[in-house]
Order: sequence, then structure tokens, then C-alpha cells
Amino acid sequence: MGRVSRKVEILHAASKIVSERGIFNLTLEAVAEEAGISKGGLLYHYPSKEALVKGMVTHLADNYREKIATNAENATEDKGKWSRAYLDVTFNQTYQTKSMNSGLLAAKAVNTELLEPIRELYADWQHEIENDGIDPVKATIIRLATDGIWLSELFDVYHIEEDKKEQVYKRLMEWANE
Repeated sequence: MGRVSRKVEILHAASKIVSERGIFNLTLEAVAEEAGISKGGLLYHYPSKEALVKGMVTHLADNYREKIATNAENATEDKGKWSRAYLDVTFNQTYQTKSMNSGLLAAKAVNTELLEPIRELYADWQHEIENDGIDPVKATIIRLATDGIWLSELFDVYHIEEDKKEQVYKRLMEWANE
């Protein structure tokens, strides 16, 4: 893979600030400094804080959409493929820079409308898993359990022990294969 684009570097810098210093320290000046560019250079790519946060959410949503779709397309078994893809990507293939998830927190704080790309994505995924060939309630429980672990870690509320997390993952995967 080639060099990360300047826009993505800026998104990483913004995410790092939110993750390490908190949402209220997300300023254009702080992001420019963290990214090692001038404020004018930042404004060229993201003309406002809202545009920056929208970029964070869109980038994260696109990344997850691509990974889950690829995972589902490459499944050898059709039945349950979306549930397994969602489970596997969320547990094992999340964004390479975990702090990028903090864009969701920033969006919630800055303007909840900026969460729309994630809302649309979740609606699409819910439709896919409910029509995945396994019981739609079971598929929904798998998604909700997966989200619960992810969100408790994102909000730094609770980090399940790695061995327990692996056991939960395996059990959910068994359910998705039934």
C-alpha cells in the first residue's frame, strides 16, 4: 500500500486528539499542529471543524463498509455470511488506528447529524443480517453483543479480558454458523 493521503493524515491527527485529550480539545489549531501542517493547509482540506468531523465519520464508515462487504463476498457459506462478516470485522479487523473510532464521539458532540453515514450503514447491515438465512432475532443478538463489546471499549467503560472476549467471539461465531 502506498503513502497515506494528507487528508487521511489529518483525520488520524484529529482522532488522536479526541482519543488522547478529549472531544473538547478538538480544535482546528490543535489538529493542524498534530498533523504537522499549517492551519491554512488544514482548512484547504477541511474548511471547518464540522467538515473535519464529517470526514472522520465518513472515512470510518467507508472503511467498515468495505471490509464487511469484502468479508461477506468472500464467504464460502452463504447462510449467515453477513453476520459472520460483521462479527469478524468488528472483533478482528477494526480500523488499524483504534483512535479513529473516536470520530463518532466527536460527531455526537459537534453535531449528531454528522452520524448519518454510520446510521445509514447500520440500517443496511441490519437489513443484510436479518435476511442472512439465519434466524433474524439471533442475527440481531449477534450484532448487538458485538456492538456492546465494541462500544464499551470505545467509551472506555469496560474492557473484557482477552480470553473471555475470544470465548464470546467463538460462541457468537457458532451461532452465526447454525
